[in-house]
Amino acid sequence: MMQNKGKIYVKKSIILLFWLGVWQILAMCVDNFLLVVTPLQALRALLTLAGQVEFWRSAFDSLWRIAFGFLLGAVLALLLAAISYRYPLAEEVLRPFMVFCKAVPVAVFAVLLLIWWGSSMLAVAICFLVVFPNIYLNTLEGLKSADRGLLEMAEVFRLPLGTQFFYIYRPALKPFLLSAFQLSLGMCWKSGVAAEVIGTPSHSIGGALYLAKIYLDTADLFAWTAGIVVLSVFFEKIIFYGIEVFFRWEPACKDPSMPQKIAGREQRTLCVRNLGKSFHNQWIFRHVDHEFHSGEPYVLDNPSGSGKTTFFRCLCGLERPEEGEVSEMDAFAMQFQEDRLCEDCSAVKNLEMILGDVSQARTALTQLLPEEALDQPCHELSGGMKRRVSLVRAMEAEAQCVLLDEPFTGLDEPVITFLEEDGEILRFLDHVYALVDASVKRYMERGFSNLSVCFGCTGGQHRSVYSAQHLAEHLNKKFGVKVELVHREQNIERTFEATI
Repeated sequence: MMQNKGKIYVKKSIILLFWLGVWQILAMCVDNFLLVVTPLQALRALLTLAGQVEFWRSAFDSLWRIAFGFLLGAVLALLLAAISYRYPLAEEVLRPFMVFCKAVPVAVFAVLLLIWWGSSMLAVAICFLVVFPNIYLNTLEGLKSADRGLLEMAEVFRLPLGTQFFYIYRPALKPFLLSAFQLSLGMCWKSGVAAEVIGTPSHSIGGALYLAKIYLDTADLFAWTAGIVVLSVFFEKIIFYGIEVFFRWEPACKDPSMPQKIAGREQRTLCVRNLGKSFHNQWIFRHVDHEFHSGEPYVLDNPSGSGKTTFFRCLCGLERPEEGEVSEMDAFAMQFQEDRLCEDCSAVKNLEMILGDVSQARTALTQLLPEEALDQPCHELSGGMKRRVSLVRAMEAEAQCVLLDEPFTGLDEPVITFLEEDGEILRFLDHVYALVDASVKRYMERGFSNLSVCFGCTGGQHRSVYSAQHLAEHLNKKFGVKVELVHREQNIERTFEATI
């Protein structure tokens, strides 16, 4: 680690020396100190200025003006972006102002504000106008890019708003905010100092640059420019350190889905009355009437594509039916066809979001996951492990009604038993074997070495997994060829080595 850091510092030092050398060569070629001074002359001027009180006062005053304008623009942009995301009308109202801020040159704003307000707060206003639209638009796009599946999960489980922000919206915002802040910080210093040059307020870097230009003091001009670079880098380091801490922080989820826990103790009946749902004038289901009593299990044993998932979504409020109603239950938990986990968080943290208790979450998961997997980010877990986490999340929520939408994978024993007892999958595989066997024979006769066979079904968790597994075993046993099996939705890979 220390050696790597040492190499990085050496690399950066070499790059710095390279550009200083370019500067020195340029100054020697021009050979006119009124146009370009050497690095040594600029350093000498900077040290002279650093010994003066006015230098530090000007640097500090410019720093606070630019920093205040930046922070004011950033805070207001973040706030209004959140409001615009929540209320689309606010976005429509603010859109003309955003277009105006992006289109009008900074110099026009500077002249107008100089006429209206004078020079003292000009840099603050210009920095605000440069930063505000950039951060606002990026933040709004980041909020809109939040994972829709996770937002639906949060709606069903009634996650507190704070939990939703930190673990669903914050990861979506990260790339947008980092880009916006990176761009805004650079533009902020450029426009802020330019505004000071135009307005020339007292005790400012811009004012000092203007005087250096008047007196043709190129050395001081380069010295002040070096000071701007140092202050800009210093300010950027502080801002990005705060951003890094913010995105790294994982606050405890101390607020469980309390309405669900309270309702979970009540015995209720889920009443479905004349329920119907259609898409594009095609009825998925209609005239569904049933009562589901608390404490009793129910199984929807319908063919694939018959609307089971849509029915579940209507029950828990994710879809609005065209007709009918669902009553008497208002607290649901659901295991979706997809896992819908916060991938950057651990399995424990995903369950803690629901339970509000990290020790309870850890205890529940210990029964189904190995100890070393509990604190790993979910994107590092296997497909089967993720499925278990999502199942535990649904079962531990203590809701009035738990909906399990294809809860097991095609490699789980209960699903294999169901598929084989049903018999349909076996007839399907007989046809698959005949078609693929013929292709494999032709490929082997012609000397071809690669043949791809793909299976797909809703969710990629049931029949496709079972079919792919059995076809791989069949081909390897019958032809002795090497077969590479990939369950893409579960991130599982297996190789059957050739036997010929």
